[in-house]
Amino acid sequence: MNATDLAVELRSVRRTYRRGPEPVVGLDEVSVGFPFGTFTAVMGPSGSGKSTLLRSAAGLEAIDAGEVRVDGTVLGGLRDKALTVLRRERIGFVFQSFNLLPALTAAQNVALPARLAGRRTAPSEVTAALSAVGLADRAGHRPGELSGGQQQRVAIARALLTRPAVLLADEPTGALDSRSGREVLALLRDAADDPGRAVVMVTHDPVAASYADRVLFLRDGRLAGTLERPTAEQVAARMTALEAAGAAGADEADEADEAAGAVAC
Repeated sequence: MNATDLAVELRSVRRTYRRGPEPVVGLDEVSVGFPFGTFTAVMGPSGSGKSTLLRSAAGLEAIDAGEVRVDGTVLGGLRDKALTVLRRERIGFVFQSFNLLPALTAAQNVALPARLAGRRTAPSEVTAALSAVGLADRAGHRPGELSGGQQQRVAIARALLTRPAVLLADEPTGALDSRSGREVLALLRDAADDPGRAVVMVTHDPVAASYADRVLFLRDGRLAGTLERPTAEQVAARMTALEAAGAAGADEADEADEAAGAVAC
């Protein structure tokens, strides 16, 4: 696959954090591409590097080594202002918390990022964005007058207004009931079917992951396999195996520490 086929690409990315005397590895030599027109779910046990991957892909975290490309542009070569513009124009974000301003209507929330960027948005663009998520009749409603699922759909409309190359979603259904979650996942599925866009979603939910074309698994900051055309049952089984392997590794490390302590004594 050519680099031009990829909305986002990570090449040998390494990201570490300083927490105490020893560095903590967030990503360890991760190389992966997210093609246009695809929906990828990212899963793994707690602390596996899921959110670090998403933030690194968006240029929200500086990496220690490697390279990140968004729509063919290397993020590491951009100054702060250029990186901000690229994120605004080429990357859409959807989070578990809807991040809507309560004093603004749905239409005003959708148009707000463009307005802050100094770009005028035609009312027809906002209407089209809300229509795409089934909320054209709620344009004048404020977030407090909308259900959680409707608020997340407004957030998706806002994220898609600039026609980004990639939509990054971090636990987008985590605060929703099952029916609202299905509606949001169906919208993300539709968004990924656009040949000019990729959708990358971090989730802990096997049912949510089953909407994706591919599931990418992480463990300890490393790639731990993929699953194509997944079912919820397959995803759940793979996650159970990963968590069991992690628990076994932790037990072995504890036993090694105890043995070392005994020798030292």
